[in-house]
Amino acid sequence: MATISLPQQHDPRQQPHSGSEVIIGVDTHKDIHVVAILSTTGALLATSSFAATLAGYEELLEWVCSHGEPSVAGVEGTGSWGAGLTQALRREGIAVIEVNRPDRSMRRRHGKTDAVDAEAAARAVLSGHATVTPKSHDGQVEAMRLYKLAKDSAVKARTQATNQLKAVLVNGDPLLREELAGKTTHAQVMHCLTLSYDDPDPVQVARHRTLRMLAERIRHLCSEIRELEKLLTAAVAQTAPRLLDLFGVGHDSAATLLIAAGDNADRLSGEAAFAALCGVNPVERSSGQTQRRRLNRGGNRQANAALFRIALTRLRADPRTRAYVQRRTTEGKTKREILRCLKRYIAREIFGIVRAIVPPNVA
Repeated sequence: MATISLPQQHDPRQQPHSGSEVIIGVDTHKDIHVVAILSTTGALLATSSFAATLAGYEELLEWVCSHGEPSVAGVEGTGSWGAGLTQALRREGIAVIEVNRPDRSMRRRHGKTDAVDAEAAARAVLSGHATVTPKSHDGQVEAMRLYKLAKDSAVKARTQATNQLKAVLVNGDPLLREELAGKTTHAQVMHCLTLSYDDPDPVQVARHRTLRMLAERIRHLCSEIRELEKLLTAAVAQTAPRLLDLFGVGHDSAATLLIAAGDNADRLSGEAAFAALCGVNPVERSSGQTQRRRLNRGGNRQANAALFRIALTRLRADPRTRAYVQRRTTEGKTKREILRCLKRYIAREIFGIVRAIVPPNVA
């Protein structure tokens, strides 16, 4: 597909010599990617637009190389619309930096175009404001993410189907409702699988048919969830078996934390960076003579919830954790502050294991 040229916002005298280093900025979209090229001195050399296809990626790279030697690229949305381009750039040995979208307040003041956003992405890299290495999405952890995505979707669908089945029972035949009252959800589902359609009342036939279809759906989803749990557990055991040896860490929590770190966990500078990624690093909330810290409400909330579940499990059954809570309570710490500290310590413990995983590209 031919490229869609944007207005060239550069001075021809600033065109670099062949082989000189250039910086790339990319504003990604579903169908096209807009690219801006900067020199190492910050001069805007060219902007253009390319199709978000394999052929478009090749044209993009050829076009960029015609302006100089690309060393690093700032890409928006490396985990969504920019995922394919990120992989293509990495295959060519170009370092990719994750760039957040521009500040909305600045957009309101100065307006917005895709070319401006692409240039802003390149300048964020050149200035050192953007430094985050994106996830590689090319190893066992990516497989975990896909399994967990399917499992979470199946669990949500099963919950919805179960609620619908119970609603039909509540509003349905009083005899059937009384017969199933007090039974477990599993027993109710199994009974609904045996319902017949030989009733002269069309409403009763529709009710039984609906209950049976919902029960079949629930049974199928339960089977799907069990299969995905086996695949997820096997993936975690193969990637980081030591995580499953930690007190309170199950396969689901372990997978969530591994997914947050990514296949290339070495991109994280240290355990403090991992804690910030999980939203368990303390945030200063001091003013005047008041010196205190609060919980971080940012970060990966799924990873934060996984650390919360691990902390609660240890609070209930781990003697060391219970002794720690008692000691910090006598020091005047609140329950919320103690829980924040526990999550921070657990994050440090888990990062030591996660960081030791060898990335697939260097194995």
